[in-house]
Amino acid sequence: MSGTNVASGSNLALIQYSVALTAQLIRAPGNLNALTGPAPKQADAEATLKLQTDPGMPFVRVADLGASPNGDKVTVDAFNVTGGKPIMGDRNAEGRGKKLSSSSFEVRIDLATHNVDAGGKMSRQRTRHDLRKIAKAEVAGYFPRMVWQRALSHMAGARGQQVGVSWDVPLSTDPDFADIMVNAVKAPTYNRHLVVNAGSLTRGGLQAASMATTDKWSLSVLDNLAFFLDATETKLPPPRLTEDKMAYDSPLKGILMLPPGCYNDLITDISSSTSNLRAYQAAAMERGKYSGSHPIFMGEAGIWRGILVKKMEHTIFHNASASYQYIAVANRLTETETTGTISSSLSTTHQCESAVLLGAQALARAEGASNSGVQAAIIENTYNGHRNYEYMGEFMGGEAKFRFQFPNENGDLEYTDNGIYRIDAASKKAA
Repeated sequence: MSGTNVASGSNLALIQYSVALTAQLIRAPGNLNALTGPAPKQADAEATLKLQTDPGMPFVRVADLGASPNGDKVTVDAFNVTGGKPIMGDRNAEGRGKKLSSSSFEVRIDLATHNVDAGGKMSRQRTRHDLRKIAKAEVAGYFPRMVWQRALSHMAGARGQQVGVSWDVPLSTDPDFADIMVNAVKAPTYNRHLVVNAGSLTRGGLQAASMATTDKWSLSVLDNLAFFLDATETKLPPPRLTEDKMAYDSPLKGILMLPPGCYNDLITDISSSTSNLRAYQAAAMERGKYSGSHPIFMGEAGIWRGILVKKMEHTIFHNASASYQYIAVANRLTETETTGTISSSLSTTHQCESAVLLGAQALARAEGASNSGVQAAIIENTYNGHRNYEYMGEFMGGEAKFRFQFPNENGDLEYTDNGIYRIDAASKKAA
């Protein structure tokens, strides 16, 4: 009796490879996957209201649409905290209960496709390289990069002006930009937008119009950020990384993702004091020991006053005199965006770079099912009499910031990016 044989190129083989692509996207070491955790449940919201633990990863995987073939949209809800004076003694409390209030946002998904041609029969004959394997590898490596760039643009609330072969997501002026991003890119809410200003921080994006070349990252800015996070009324939910044994006794205030220019300015300033640099680096190494060697602590990382600082490769920046979107203080309750102009004093030597500070539940990553039944797939196709091969990778998903209306210090419902701040600063352009 002959055994069952799954030949190369059969439907079964392609589905098996599709699962491998999904695993590669989920497990690949890097910022996207190191920051992702499961979606919160009702019990988690109840625990938060009781001041207990809550799901702490900055990126939340929402897989509802992957479990069902129907619909391209999922809703995420949040209940607001009730407060006010207690009712004392024998005073009547009946009928005087605080009403539960909540807000929600929607995340859409869409299908993204990337196609690589492996050439014809003679092209493969003329080279010593296996063009089919190379084409598959190109497709497999494309989507983790593309999804991270979409996520970063959503987090920062802008695509910025960086171009080059490292960017697969086009500029916002591209006619396909909105479709590629799936969900609308929204400027930071007023209470989640900070601008470095003379060694301190100014709330709201308006300050970027007055930015000077000296408004760059330094240790004093990091100190001011730590104080700001402690003192602000609408708290950033602390990130609680998987297996971090110190997450509850000594929670991190946030994960600060700095682009190259900002990171260079900060490290240069910290390095001016050897003791500061050693403490900054040692704190991250020590925390990593208690976190099961979590990848977020690997590479260039440090901790200062409870803020984990990481360098990221991609940059969201705006040049001098470029337009940008922000929410003015007068529109903090309406979410209406205003167009501003980056300070011309940055000239041609500097740029306005955007860092992102992440807490828990910053970005939703919604997933759907592609043709293979999983989120991502690779499809092999032949044409020209089956002599030419092409490989189409597809990814079903979408990203969006967790944005709700929370009561502010005045009791007004204010739009708030739940787990993320954008922090703008000047940085010198690379030569």
